[in-house]
Amino acid sequence: MEVKQCYREASAHEGECIHIDGWIRQSRISKNVGFLMVNDGTFFKPLQVVITPSLENYEQVTHIPNGSSIAVDGILKVTPNSPQPVELEAKKVELLGSNAEDYPIQNKRQSMEFLRQFPYLRSRTNTFQAVFRTRSEIAYAIHEFFHSHGFTYVHTPIITASDAEGAGEMFQVTTLDLNDVPRTEEGKVNYKEDFFATPAHLTVSGQLELESFAMSHRNVYTFGPAFRAEHSNTTRHAAEFWMIEPEIAFADLTDMMDLAEAMMKHILNAVMERLPEEMEFFNRFIDKGLKERLDLVRKANFARMTYTEAIEILSKVNDRFEFPVKWGCDLQSEHERYLTEEIVKGPLFVTDYPKEIKSFYMRLNDDGKTVACADMLVPGIGELIGGSQREEREDVLLQQMKDKGIAEKDYQWYTDLRRFGGCVHSGYGLGFERCVMYVTGMENIRDVVPYPRTVKSLR
Repeated sequence: MEVKQCYREASAHEGECIHIDGWIRQSRISKNVGFLMVNDGTFFKPLQVVITPSLENYEQVTHIPNGSSIAVDGILKVTPNSPQPVELEAKKVELLGSNAEDYPIQNKRQSMEFLRQFPYLRSRTNTFQAVFRTRSEIAYAIHEFFHSHGFTYVHTPIITASDAEGAGEMFQVTTLDLNDVPRTEEGKVNYKEDFFATPAHLTVSGQLELESFAMSHRNVYTFGPAFRAEHSNTTRHAAEFWMIEPEIAFADLTDMMDLAEAMMKHILNAVMERLPEEMEFFNRFIDKGLKERLDLVRKANFARMTYTEAIEILSKVNDRFEFPVKWGCDLQSEHERYLTEEIVKGPLFVTDYPKEIKSFYMRLNDDGKTVACADMLVPGIGELIGGSQREEREDVLLQQMKDKGIAEKDYQWYTDLRRFGGCVHSGYGLGFERCVMYVTGMENIRDVVPYPRTVKSLR
C-alpha cells in the first residue's frame, strides 16, 4: 500500500494489516517505544510507524540509520485528534538497504547551495520532494489543458538549422573531429563533411516548425527541451530548459491572450486542488504570501494595457527605478513588477511593443512602429509568458527579416507558409522552469530542475 493511500483512504483501511515500503526520514527511539517517520515518495507527509519491544527484531530496528529503506507490515490506525492523523502499528520490520555513515543529507536545515552539490540526493529532502512533485503536477496540468481544448501535441525537432529568435546564442552540434577540422580552399570549416552537411544547432524554440502544423491541424502545441548558450550566470537562466509553445490558426492577439490566461488559471487551480500539503509547505517555509498571490491570479480578470500606456505610467516615477524608462526601451523586471504589483495589483498583459525590440515574425501593426505582441506579467515575478500574432503577410515578413539582417534563404520554408494557404495565427511561449519557480516560490532556477545545466557547470 502507498503512503498516499494511507492518508487519503485511511477510514476505508482502518484496522487492516497493510504492507508499505519506504525510507526512514526521521526516528525517535526510547526504551519502550519507537517512532519511525517513513516516506515512500507518493505523498508529502511521511507515515508514522510505531515500534514496540514486542517486535521480534526491535533492538536491530532501533539502530537502523535514517535514510535506510525498509519494509513494514502492520495495523493501520486512525488518530484524528493527534498530531499524526494516521499511523502504522508495526508487526514486522525488514531492513532492505542500510544508509552509509557518510550520507551527506542530515536531518536538519541545509542551505540550497549545499544541496546543489548533491543533485542525486537532494530530492529526498522535504523542499525538493515538494518542488519536483509540483513540477510533475504542473506538466500534467499543461497537457491536460491542451488536450481538453482539442489541441494536437507535436514533437518539434531538437536539432535544427534555424534560430527562431535570431539571437545567435545556440549550441552547435557536430560530428567533425575537432582536433582535425576539415577546411575548404578558403580555410573555412567544411560543413559538407559534417553529419548533416550543414551547420546544425540545438533548438532554442520549436515555434517556427510548430507554425507549419498549425496550418494543417489548427490548434497545436509543443512541450519540449530548449537550449540557449547564453553566458549568463543568474538565478533565472539555465542552458537547458523546457518550453510550452501553443500555436493557434485563425486566431489574433486577443485570442492568444485569452488562451494564455485560461491556461495559467487551469495550472494554478490544478496544483492548489491536488497538492494542498505541498502548497502549504511552500507558503510557510519558502515564500510567505505565495498562496495569496496565486489565489489572486487564478481568480482575476487579467488587465490589459499597451506598451505606450505602460511607459507613460512608468515615466512618472522614473526616479524609483535603477533603469529609467523611455519609449523604445525594453521593460526590466523592476518595471514589470511595479505595473503588476503597484498599478494593476494583479496580473496583466502589456501589448504592442516597439518593433525594434521584438522578433521578426511578429505582426507589424498599422502604425508601422509597433508589433502585435503581448507579455503576461504577474505579481512577484514580472514576465511569465511572451507571445504574439504572427506576421501572415509574406511581403511584410520579408521586409522585417531584411530590416533585422536575417537571411531570406535560411527561412524560405518558413516564408513559403504565407504563400501556401496561410492565415492569421498566433502563439506564445512559457518557460516551464519559470512557471515552476512562480508556483513554488523558489528563487533559483537551479532548484526547480532535477539536474541543472548552467554556464561552466554540467552537474
